[in-house]
Amino acid sequence: MAAGLTHLNAKGEAHIVDIGDKASTKRRAVAQARIIAQPETVTAIMGGALKKGDALAVARIAGIMAAKKTSDLIPLCHPIPLTKVSVDIEADGADAIQVRATAETTGQTGVEMEALVAASTAALTLYDMAKAIDRAMVISDICLMEKSGGKSGDFTRP
Repeated sequence: MAAGLTHLNAKGEAHIVDIGDKASTKRRAVAQARIIAQPETVTAIMGGALKKGDALAVARIAGIMAAKKTSDLIPLCHPIPLTKVSVDIEADGADAIQVRATAETTGQTGVEMEALVAASTAALTLYDMAKAIDRAMVISDICLMEKSGGKSGDFTRP
């Protein structure tokens, strides 16, 4: 078994981590995703000019819903009672959009996966809503930006 991989047992088999003895603490994670697109696409998304409707509102709701379903999508994630999920979307220059998702809970395990799933699902939703005008969009830089709480302590991406 590789050192530090908590989802493998002594035989190297995948298993869900036992969190029963862990203390409940306030936990928070922020993740991001970027969409690189033609400037006209960014303008259309941010300005609400897509035929499918308000892409920003739909993407925010999709991200929130996805965070709530993370344990259904990622096999070894625990279902977590989320206390907050937010998705913020803004233009990042003329040819990019940044999606930032925040997930919070008070519990025995972290919310990094929930934030990552929210950010990536919101970005995928923006792609879906704008693909008719720009199939060359690229979703990139899906990553954890920061996390707090829990035994492993705080993390902030340098």
